[in-house]
Amino acid sequence: MTSVPDVDANFASIDRLLTAATANVPQGEPHLVVLPECCLFFGGAEKAQLQLAEPLGEFSLGSMQYRLAQLARKHRCNLLAGSVPTIANNGERFHASSLLFSDQGILLGDYQKLHLFDVQVNDNTKSYLESRYTEPGNKITVIDIGGVKVGLAICYDVRFPELFRALRQQGAQVICLPSAFTQVTGEAHWQPLLQARAIENQVYMVAAAQQGEHVNGRRTHGHAMVVDPWGECQVIKPDADGHGLVTHRYDQQLLSQVRESIPVAQHNRFSLTFNPK
Repeated sequence: MTSVPDVDANFASIDRLLTAATANVPQGEPHLVVLPECCLFFGGAEKAQLQLAEPLGEFSLGSMQYRLAQLARKHRCNLLAGSVPTIANNGERFHASSLLFSDQGILLGDYQKLHLFDVQVNDNTKSYLESRYTEPGNKITVIDIGGVKVGLAICYDVRFPELFRALRQQGAQVICLPSAFTQVTGEAHWQPLLQARAIENQVYMVAAAQQGEHVNGRRTHGHAMVVDPWGECQVIKPDADGHGLVTHRYDQQLLSQVRESIPVAQHNRFSLTFNPK
């Protein structure tokens, strides 16, 4: 997506994309659609996201979470909203929350971005300071969808392999990484990092992405892709107009073969204890 600072416009784009994404899915077959980070509002001031933030679990008529649940039901898909602002610290800050809805519109689980993007980049924006208004999360999330364990992470998290090891230790077979990687860092690191996390943990990496030049001049890298447990990029969305989709079928046999042939989980001599700071 090339999301804009207009919630209604982004919902309309998502609705169109979901129509295409679910057109040929057999009735009753589990289907997961992953949207990018900041899918409902991007390219505006960070403080504007704070003003949009809702309480987690807010399903009043017209709320962002209500509308996402309705889209999941309408298109009969499990829908992961890459990140949506939810209220933290009594409204003084917000969480960047990934929200996973079932095909019945039920909120199956949530994850709050753990690692915040406070960096300097040689691009139009120069300085990024997510921590100004965003509160980091304090939990790890793995959710069962149709017998497949799905772990959640967001964008900058991909640079911290300990999180992905912890997700694998909690049973993850697929890890979703909705993102808004900058053009500069994306060109250098996006695909190598995704492949590394897939290879290390023998999981599918499903990486949705923002792409293009946004209203505030920020440029994002795009190249949404699915990487398999052997580290091969199975599908990738080449840059075009910033909107579109890629799709791939989950292969349990491949995942099992990779894990059985190189049993890194059994060989690993390190254990992790999650201790949020």
